[in-house]
Amino acid sequence: MQRSAERIATISAHLNPSTSPHQMEGLSAANCRAKGGSPGFKVAILGAAGGIGQPLAMLMKMNPLVSVLHLYDVANTPGVTADISHMDTGAVVRGFLGPQQLEDALTGMDLVVIPAGVPRKPGMTRDDLFNINAGIVKTLCEGIAKCCPKAIVNIISNPVNSTVPIAAEVFKMAGTFDPRRLLGVTMLDVVRANTFVAEDLGLDPREVDVPVVGGHAGVTILPLLSQIKPPCSFTPEETEYLTSRIQNGGTEVVEAKAGAGSATLSMAYAAVKFADACLHGLRGDAAIIQCAFVTELPFFASKVRLGRSGVEEIFPLGPLNEYERTGLEKAKKELATSIQKGVSFVKK
Repeated sequence: MQRSAERIATISAHLNPSTSPHQMEGLSAANCRAKGGSPGFKVAILGAAGGIGQPLAMLMKMNPLVSVLHLYDVANTPGVTADISHMDTGAVVRGFLGPQQLEDALTGMDLVVIPAGVPRKPGMTRDDLFNINAGIVKTLCEGIAKCCPKAIVNIISNPVNSTVPIAAEVFKMAGTFDPRRLLGVTMLDVVRANTFVAEDLGLDPREVDVPVVGGHAGVTILPLLSQIKPPCSFTPEETEYLTSRIQNGGTEVVEAKAGAGSATLSMAYAAVKFADACLHGLRGDAAIIQCAFVTELPFFASKVRLGRSGVEEIFPLGPLNEYERTGLEKAKKELATSIQKGVSFVKK
């Protein structure tokens, strides 16, 4: 009877966000996992009930490197948590609802992924999102600085070109800033580039690798088509078409959804692909190389090598052709404005 009660209490602790694990006899955040729970890393998703957050949470639940998955949002977390917790994979899922439970959601996490914020709608630029999402990211990063300052942080909330600088400033003010552990997720640009180029060449997208550098909005997105693998040459017309489509991929989805949302499913896929790379790096796997918006250049999406400390190496851009050099100058100019906007938001 006692063992049955303990099992019920354990399940309740996983699913009921209104009950703190510290308030339940015999349970703590450290040991709150299902019998047979898998070894691995503890991951928190902030904004887990949103359009990106829900598919992202589902895909992370499927990742064998995740042992504990914390889902946080300001609304609807209990339902998402209950739904995803029924999946028969190793990760234990726990939900957290509202600002009063943010600290519980973050304590002890190895990786924090932030898709929180409002989505882009037709006619909106990523800068139009700034005033709302900037405050959300600032608040969440203050919680990270307090509860899991050593965690790897993946920022998805747009505009990434400004929200990553906001996170950096928050961590600097808290004395916890480590440039190796703060990463803006630009993987969707790479995913799109691989897909669109593969379509043009008649290849399997999984066999294509297009480095995408710069930033994560409009002209700041710079695909380096001259460095594609497998090696291939493009006409000036093809280069212009592909570059423009990659840069405007988000707008393509927003317009196709006609007011019903932005890129959520492909973004969740790309976010999980990048989060998985971070987890493999944390595990100590060799040669984990991806593109990410990093803070050491300062603030520029580059090819990086991921490891136990986050970013362990930033690779140079390599040789650029004339079209890419021109694009780089445009990207730098636009990036400088977006970066300063984020920094000023925290310092005002």
